[in-house]
This record gives sequence, structure tokens and C-alpha cells, in this order.
Amino acid sequence: MASPDFSLSVADCPLIQVEGWDGTLGQFESSLSTSLGTKLPASVGETVRHKGFLVIRVAPRRLWLALDDGAQAPSLAVDPDLGCSVSLDEGRVRFRMAGADIARVLSKCIAVDWRASAAAPGRAVLTSLHHVPVLFLRTGETACELMVPRSFSRSLSDWIADAAK
Repeated sequence: MASPDFSLSVADCPLIQVEGWDGTLGQFESSLSTSLGTKLPASVGETVRHKGFLVIRVAPRRLWLALDDGAQAPSLAVDPDLGCSVSLDEGRVRFRMAGADIARVLSKCIAVDWRASAAAPGRAVLTSLHHVPVLFLRTGETACELMVPRSFSRSLSDWIADAAK
């Protein structure tokens, strides 16, 4: 779906989740940062872009690595005594939305204030769309992504398309 004021595209979402065990967070983060070759986001909602992927802190001990289209997954060496990693590729789809009308469309779909600092470009917010958990990622002044469960992607894209009318 595309118009001058709003566009929506749907694509696979290469995604890796990493999580540190309780009591090992400092050591886990130091090891992960070294393995990835970049600093990690400090607080929930922060993101860090690095070499073909975006590191998103989705919870105090949980990070998602969202790979750019065509990017290879970084090699992770997560010590099982410190945490774990799991691919979420098969379970998520990425909705990319853009256009001057995006704030109006999203206001009908998700409970995120487009003007709030928590939803500023480069920030991520866990929310829901029609009772389905989604990750909202603001990518620009008039652009964002939603990472949604694959099993709900068809109905959610239809929901957004209806909101855009």
C-alpha cells in the first residue's frame, strides 16, 4: 500500500534475541559488547546502530539485534553461564511505514504518542496493535517500523490499511 501521504511495506525481519541471566548482567554486557564490536544501549527503548544491524534494548536484560536487509548475522559467542541467544527470524515480520500522514494512521492503531520523547527517532517502544504485542521503532521524522508476530501479520497489515483510509 502506498500513497504520497502514507506507505506500508511488509518484509521478513531477521532478528536475534540475546538475554543475560539475573546477577550476571555486567559481565554479560561486557562480553556481548566485545563480541559485537559496539557499545550496547544503556536503557530500555534505546538503540545503537552498527555494521548492518540495530541493537535494541527491549527489557533490562534483553536485547534484540535487528539485521538490515541482506545483512549477515554477527557471530555471537554468548557464554551459557552469562546468558543466551535465540533467532526470532521465523516468528517476526517487519512493517515499514512512511509519509506525512503516518502519525494520524498510527494514532488509530497503537498507543504511542508520536510527539513524545520516548518515541523520538532512534527510539523503540513495546506496545500492542489490536491486542497483539509489537515493537514500534521510530526511524525518522515521518517513518517507523513495527516488528510484529508473523502469525498476525496479515490481519495487522489489513488493520493498518483500514486506518490509512
